Amino acid sequence: MDIFLQQLINGLTVGSLYALVALGYTMVYGVMKLINFAHGDLVALSAFAGLTIYVQIFGEAKSSLFLVLGVFIITALLIAVVGVLLERLAYRPLRMAPRLSAVVSALGASLVIQNAIMLIWGPNMKIFPSNLFPSTIWTVHNVVFTFTQVMIMGVSAVLMIGLYIFINKTKMGTAIRATAIDQDAAKLMGINVNRVIMIIFIIGSSLGAVAGLFIGINYRGITFDMGWMYGLNAFVAAIMGGIGNIPGAMFGGILLGLFNAMISGYISSEWAQTFTFVLLIVILIFRPTGILGETIAEKV
Repeated sequence: MDIFLQQLINGLTVGSLYALVALGYTMVYGVMKLINFAHGDLVALSAFAGLTIYVQIFGEAKSSLFLVLGVFIITALLIAVVGVLLERLAYRPLRMAPRLSAVVSALGASLVIQNAIMLIWGPNMKIFPSNLFPSTIWTVHNVVFTFTQVMIMGVSAVLMIGLYIFINKTKMGTAIRATAIDQDAAKLMGINVNRVIMIIFIIGSSLGAVAGLFIGINYRGITFDMGWMYGLNAFVAAIMGGIGNIPGAMFGGILLGLFNAMISGYISSEWAQTFTFVLLIVILIFRPTGILGETIAEKV
């Protein structure tokens, strides 16, 4: 039971990170029907940018929650700008082109961002400071969890609930949902589709930035190519939940984190990735649209 509860905490922590990143994939796909393969590299870029901001701007100041909050806000704004530029330069010119062209552009953008990280920060691992969050550790019935884990789960939950309310209860959220259903009809209704797409890139990139910083704070070591693995897992999570479905991305991320944690705890961490794709195949066999996905008729 202790192992189960410990892996439950670990799984919810990792799953929260996957869910935040998966939301970026699913929002872009829901509106543009495009897999933004560069999204994982934006997550990696946020970790390096956040580390630089902390060291260069706040390095002399005593670490506090307000200071860390400032780092998160500045980094999220910076990555949001990069996300908007990515859409404007790599995706918008190809919006009317065959879908394969946009996919190739996304892969190219991923390589550009990854190599830019390597050129700017170098190929070696960078280490996050250990004092960004308090090093508080709680032990309850032999189950250990840290202040950082609590922050990851708590902040992720707040952001996901906030996003759900924004999408379903606000005028802009209604515009996003309408654009996702039919862009041409949305234009006829007076919706600025370009603005909607810009908003989803801002939101998705910002959520990815939060995830990237949490990855650095939790694991401390970051590498220029880490975006590929986290992006892949988040992409798998989005497919499991039903890509294009926001609650599905949240559910898929948590499910994948819990599944990986249980495999690591009871079998081996080396097999976690293998079993992840086995689970994905099983889900797609019995539920091709994902667990919470809906079958939508194609327009002809």
